[in-house]
Amino acid sequence: MSGDPTDEELEELRKEKMEQLQERQGGDGRGEAAEAQRQQAEAQKKAVLRKALTDGARKRLNTVKMSKPEFGEKVEQQIVALAQSGRLQGQIDEDKMKELLQEMKPESQSFDIKRR
Repeated sequence: MSGDPTDEELEELRKEKMEQLQERQGGDGRGEAAEAQRQQAEAQKKAVLRKALTDGARKRLNTVKMSKPEFGEKVEQQIVALAQSGRLQGQIDEDKMKELLQEMKPESQSFDIKRR
């Protein structure tokens, strides 16, 4: 009789282990799929930017991204959105990039200190 409960306990432990292994494999598969999808989206974004920007504009955007990564990503997203919606005529040259950066530049806060 003492052998029966341990066999049942062993069987339950095996089932739990199998469920845990299946969950891990399923979780890893979803993570890999999400990573692959993210990489594909990044590649598409780069391809659109390559078509939409001239060399000078691309260099200027890269410079902005080096100094302000969040702002650079925001500008990239805007350019991709313009290109995908069809509102972009031709390529963006360096002068157009300057204008776009000026329009999207966050308003700077100025602090006036007055001494008495």
